[in-house]
Amino acid sequence: MKDHIEDFIHYLLVERGLSQNTLVSYRRDLQSYQQFLAKEGLPGFHEVGRVHIIGFLKTLKEEGKSSKTLARHIASIRSLHQFLLREKIVGQDPSVHIETPQTERKLPKVLSLSEVEKLLDTPKLTSAFGYRDKAMLELLYATGIRVSELISLNISDAHIGMGFIRCFGKGNKERIVPIGRAAADSLLHYLEMGRGRLYNAKQPTEALFLNHHGKRITRQGFWKNLKKISQEAGITKDLTPHTLRHSFATHLLENGADLRAVQEMLGHADISTTQIYTHITKTRLKEVYKQYHPRA
Repeated sequence: MKDHIEDFIHYLLVERGLSQNTLVSYRRDLQSYQQFLAKEGLPGFHEVGRVHIIGFLKTLKEEGKSSKTLARHIASIRSLHQFLLREKIVGQDPSVHIETPQTERKLPKVLSLSEVEKLLDTPKLTSAFGYRDKAMLELLYATGIRVSELISLNISDAHIGMGFIRCFGKGNKERIVPIGRAAADSLLHYLEMGRGRLYNAKQPTEALFLNHHGKRITRQGFWKNLKKISQEAGITKDLTPHTLRHSFATHLLENGADLRAVQEMLGHADISTTQIYTHITKTRLKEVYKQYHPRA
């Protein structure tokens, strides 16, 4: 069973171009599934029935796993069994009638315009790191790209004069995202005043954003810097790298942007994913009404 899981992971990497983080999640979910099946005494996936999948999900539920976690495990198991059936390793798909639990869709947290301005104005332009952090934050808010896409950018992906960047999202799909003047200026200042001081000639790289070793900055490195900057800015909200992406989409829609255009800029395959931001704008409108209307 382990070999079949690794074949499936390889398929996800090569054929579907999924990111390493997604592959790690698939492998972790399926390893726990395989361990459960082994305890049940099943020699291979051809012996698995619907009752075994339900038994595994029941075990997860007894362990206190959330409905969101259960839904993710079901998606992983379903994808695996569809792969095994397609490859003729098994003769049937026992996951076909397994229902996915309803998950509560929480509205993502967003920053107000004043909070965004505080955050973007916090990095001090007195060092290479200040120029870098300013450019990264401005670019995140200007484009709504994911942090994984931000740190993957190369110098050749930034077309500052033409006002756009090129990034590669989920499934390695390329998209072009426009950038505003503030982000373009910050990026230009970083390239002129910051990147050269961080660059290590002994380890040449095309990476746009570099760490203190002259290598491509990591997700963890950016996350650590963001927490520090948000504290300096006096922002008390629980800030994550995705918060600027959420704020980008929400502020665009609040100012009348077309939902399809926002979907394209965010790189969402399904517009229903983008529609979550319309709920946020409605919620914020209600809050403003309650706060300022004399008879609310």
